[in-house]
Amino acid sequence: MYKIKNSKELASLINCINLHNMISEEEMEEYLDKVGKLNFNSITISPTYVSLAKEKLADSTTKISTVVGFPLGFETAEGKIAQAAKALEDGADEIESVINLNHLKDHKYNLIHEELKQLRELLGDKTLKVIVEMQTIDDSEKASIAKVLEENKVDFIKTSTGFSTSGATFDDIALFKKYVGENVKIKAAGGISSFDDAKKFIEL
Repeated sequence: MYKIKNSKELASLINCINLHNMISEEEMEEYLDKVGKLNFNSITISPTYVSLAKEKLADSTTKISTVVGFPLGFETAEGKIAQAAKALEDGADEIESVINLNHLKDHKYNLIHEELKQLRELLGDKTLKVIVEMQTIDDSEKASIAKVLEENKVDFIKTSTGFSTSGATFDDIALFKKYVGENVKIKAAGGISSFDDAKKFIEL
């Protein structure tokens, strides 16, 4: 059984998120000041504030993450690539791209494959996280998309945008762990609000 040694270790496993669309620059600066002192693994913020975060967190080990195709994922691949390129230019260390659920529900995995291939090539050794709304797809679709993610050397699959009906579940984490093996990490997102839940997700 995994044992979290202290709060610093726990923080090193947490991706802190602030994707409010009505936050001012002053409020974001205050948020970044707090985050910088706590040494979270990474923070996910809107593309608007990536360059600000790069400046404010210059002396922090916390990585800067931002989103593309957020939150619905139905933009064209070309649009997502352009968003990701701009985010990298502004200083992002990680990109979280929302998968095209229209393609997934139509089982057009070749189109998803091509989109992810382009993102992987663009990011190089930067971290690529792909968001799949777990609660919207069935188990066979989860298995199929897990294969596509693994083929394209995605670093993480993220279980939810946080804008849908529910967040991460223990069952979904166990299922994806089975399908992607050790090559793709899993980011459990949404609804994790207690230490006990966090510990269980880490164990899974």
